[in-house]
Amino acid sequence: MLTPQALERRIAGWPRAALDVPLAVGFTVVALLLGQERPPVGWRALDTGGLVLTVVTNMLLAGRRRMPVTVFTAICALSLVHVAAGYWPVIQTAAAMLALYTVAAARPPRTTGLCAGGLVALWVVSGLSNSHSDMGTVAAQSVVTPAALWWFGNAARRLARRNAQLSAVTEELRRERDGNARRAVAEERVRIARELHDVVAHHMSVISVQAGLAHYVFTTDPDTARQALGTISGTSGEALEELRRLLAVLRVGPEGAGDGGGDDGAYRPAPGLDRLEETAERVRAAGVPVTLEIVGERPRLPPGPDLCAYRVVQEALTNVIKHARPAAATVRVEFRPHQLTVRVTDDGGRRVPANPGPSDGHGLIGMRERARIYGGTLAAGPRDHGGFEVRLTLPLQPAAGSPSAAGAARERDGPGHDGKR
Repeated sequence: MLTPQALERRIAGWPRAALDVPLAVGFTVVALLLGQERPPVGWRALDTGGLVLTVVTNMLLAGRRRMPVTVFTAICALSLVHVAAGYWPVIQTAAAMLALYTVAAARPPRTTGLCAGGLVALWVVSGLSNSHSDMGTVAAQSVVTPAALWWFGNAARRLARRNAQLSAVTEELRRERDGNARRAVAEERVRIARELHDVVAHHMSVISVQAGLAHYVFTTDPDTARQALGTISGTSGEALEELRRLLAVLRVGPEGAGDGGGDDGAYRPAPGLDRLEETAERVRAAGVPVTLEIVGERPRLPPGPDLCAYRVVQEALTNVIKHARPAAATVRVEFRPHQLTVRVTDDGGRRVPANPGPSDGHGLIGMRERARIYGGTLAAGPRDHGGFEVRLTLPLQPAAGSPSAAGAARERDGPGHDGKR
């Protein structure tokens, strides 16, 4: 047995035109019941022919949505035959009114006006056909009723058109929202993949080298093996910390509530250039001498460019470990008023050539993507005198309140301007 809710859903799924058949049957039943009453003076009661004519006229409403003008014209023509035969015209009035409303709801006002004029003419002819009719009442009904049907039908047509436009706009917005969501997910996947690559590639390269060294000198040089194992422990701990931070970002829900449960270590700030010394120590422990050169006064960098520069240095040193050992590397960081330049060079070693091209692997691609995000450039390639060079250039805006920002303001405002009014 169907519940009322299930019946309502089933009916809502039907085509709207399918509901016109029960409606036409209902109008037919009402017209036949009305025809059983005694007609006013001057009109004849329904006989067999009148009953057939009434049924045919009202059942035409079943096609009112598919052919509104045709159905209205046919109903008016049959109603005119009904009046000419002397039957009471009120019996067919409801069908004609509904047909006119359908025309107004589905067709332009000009077509509706012509149909309304036809209904007015039909009612005037019906009034003139009976000498007992009150022509004042007939005239008022012939003007007011079609005008009201025209107004309501036209309002329904405008509302349906507006709803269709809103539905189209809503669907377009939904598609745009879904597209934006897909693009956001893809960008986030690329970002996370880049972060994971940087963390895993660098730390695992150091761990691999140290593990090989510890295995090689495990019995002959226990102190060196112990030092290598200590480097492995520290490097793996830092890698786990950074991986935990990335995974914590994935666990955070839409309202910032993750299932990590207060693990403050997972939310530590992302690494930056202040950790270059730690990275250099790990690379030195892997057998690559690293020289750090810091030029200029370091400003307060935004987190994005700071992380970008750190990851470029990390990836470049990782490539030295993997592709250029034995080699010596130099990291030179230059802080300028509106620019940050990072250069990572190596002497390349004579037996193992440097990475032959800037397009090999995903590391250099990731570095270029990072630089492009912050409006910078990255160049990478072999050096003329051997080895390899990675050069990152990032535009910087001085942080508000920093000395460089104050100096830029004094330079912009001119000498002698103290900023006070």
